[in-house]
Amino acid sequence: MSALLEVRGISKSFRGLRAVAAASFDVPERGVVALIGPNGAGKTTCFNMIAGVFAPDSGTIALRNSFIQELRPDQVCAAGIGRTFQIVKPFAGLSVLDNVMVGALLREQSVSAARGFSLSILEKLKLATKANLPAASLTLPDRKRLEVARALATRPRLLLLDEVMAGLRPTECDEMVAVFRELNRADGLTILLIEHVMRAVMALAQQVVVLHHGEIIARGAPAEVVRDPAVLECYLGEETEL
Repeated sequence: MSALLEVRGISKSFRGLRAVAAASFDVPERGVVALIGPNGAGKTTCFNMIAGVFAPDSGTIALRNSFIQELRPDQVCAAGIGRTFQIVKPFAGLSVLDNVMVGALLREQSVSAARGFSLSILEKLKLATKANLPAASLTLPDRKRLEVARALATRPRLLLLDEVMAGLRPTECDEMVAVFRELNRADGLTILLIEHVMRAVMALAQQVVVLHHGEIIARGAPAEVVRDPAVLECYLGEETEL
């Protein structure tokens, strides 16, 4: 399976503190890869470099063989990468539907087309009945779904999910996993996720990459990685949900 995303030797430091050190990994086309590790391991920094929030100090990031490490976030989004954020911040004064339409207008040529596409996404995320409610009225699980819907509205080839399962009950987590499985299977969406909820990682990811102190210490199939002594050691004391 060919790689959609190729990350090669990316590093990032902040005021002398190395957040990510020469990290390299691939995300196969139509694959699901999880990026895991303790808090402060450098996972979100990797996401931010991929998404164009800041450029790596060194290394390259390629989406379908085109280098993107120097692009702005809007250019990365236009190239086909959508992302969610760890702290969800919808446009509180807008309706659920209007929040999604903001993303849909990146690709759609008319407001009516954006509305129709946005409604289809809300159906997939089980938010269609709340389309006209203000985003501020949603519960945490529904705000998480809205965050995913907004990212999907940009029609990404690669979706970056930053802890979308955090704070969800097991049944809610399982529902989200089912949605992502279907998006991956039926729509061919490629997914790279950061997640502490190992229940979701084990159910969803085909490959796992483990970061610790900014360095990749393990990679492989989920069942292999969770038995790796180095991974067990770096998670000692971490509150991971299995």
